[in-house]
Amino acid sequence: MRFIKCSIDGLVRIEPSIWEDSRGFFMETYNQAVFDQAGIRADFVQDNLSLSHKGVLRGLHAQTEPYAQGKLVRVIRGSVFDVAVDIRAGSPTFGRYHSIELSAANRVSFWIPPGFLHGFLALEDDTLFTYKVTNLYDRESELGVRWDDPDIAIQWPSEFEKNELIISEKDQELPLLRELDNSYYFAPIR
Repeated sequence: MRFIKCSIDGLVRIEPSIWEDSRGFFMETYNQAVFDQAGIRADFVQDNLSLSHKGVLRGLHAQTEPYAQGKLVRVIRGSVFDVAVDIRAGSPTFGRYHSIELSAANRVSFWIPPGFLHGFLALEDDTLFTYKVTNLYDRESELGVRWDDPDIAIQWPSEFEKNELIISEKDQELPLLRELDNSYYFAPIR
């Protein structure tokens, strides 16, 4: 596996080693010892899987402490435009985002530690998105910010018009980042 640090500290692109032959292919998607060696020390407690149609936008979501989640995400069918937004208090990249395309074809995984909002846009019908998380889901700890927050200014793929996106009512009603009480921001990673 190759672990590639992204433009925002803590985010990591993970490219698997793939063994292919006439039968198909094999790859490891997670190996605790290899991840530990790469500096990603995470105890995963839950696996999630979502199915999304083309144009479905989910996010931007996080959970507050003590239920904050690190996420190891990847796509097993289809493709997504995946986004992580830094909301660590005092971080030099606070409010900035990093985006990455994840697909069944590129087989890339993306590590998002606690302290980031996360969201994605499905680029194909029947996209299967899977993620391992480091904390259990807790409804009372949900935190979210609008996908179109002008201060974050995510450059979503231009092939989609705003009225073509499929966004839950709940996600459409999320606040802007500047409207959050700053007690929701995470402490910087040390």
